[in-house]
Amino acid sequence: MTVTSIIVAGIEIPSGDPAFLAVVAVHVLFGLAGTITGATAMLSPKRSGRHPWVGTIYYWCLTGVFVTAGALAVVRWAEDYHLVILGTLAFAAAHLGRMARRRRWSNWVRLHITGMGTSYIFLLTAFYVDNGKSLPVWRDLPPVAYWLVPAVVGIPSYCSCAVMASVGADRQSSSQPYSTIRGLLCRLVRQAQHLYIA
Repeated sequence: MTVTSIIVAGIEIPSGDPAFLAVVAVHVLFGLAGTITGATAMLSPKRSGRHPWVGTIYYWCLTGVFVTAGALAVVRWAEDYHLVILGTLAFAAAHLGRMARRRRWSNWVRLHITGMGTSYIFLLTAFYVDNGKSLPVWRDLPPVAYWLVPAVVGIPSYCSCAVMASVGADRQSSSQPYSTIRGLLCRLVRQAQHLYIA
């Protein structure tokens, strides 16, 4: 008996096998939860409370996505090996970001933001590479867009977060408050130069 693909919510699932569908369902739940918690952690104030709590949930959801993606790829390696590579990179980046924060490595703030931001970009890239051809608007774009758009949008976003977090940390440790907008902007520029030159 051959198993054929099925369509769910406009997205083609390459197998109708119940075990495969069960793993896909868990994978989708982890992916959806990871997307929501990742965005929530990024947009939350960087202090104890919501940010680390939601960030931890994001990390474990991403772990679930990574494990289930590996299980799905075993069955369809030729078609999905690139998704395993993206999943591995996403998990490795998130693990680096998490360890930098937990162990307070030198420059841990930059490493944490870069690792977690990069993992989120890889998560979205894998989603669009796999499903872009079935999504409204995305299906009209060339396939290279599935690979590039998450990075084009994500990199400036997490660079902005890195600069703001660094400036916020410097501002808390500084005894002089910012008296003018100009002073704050000059400080931001100096911090940005320090982040990307050092």
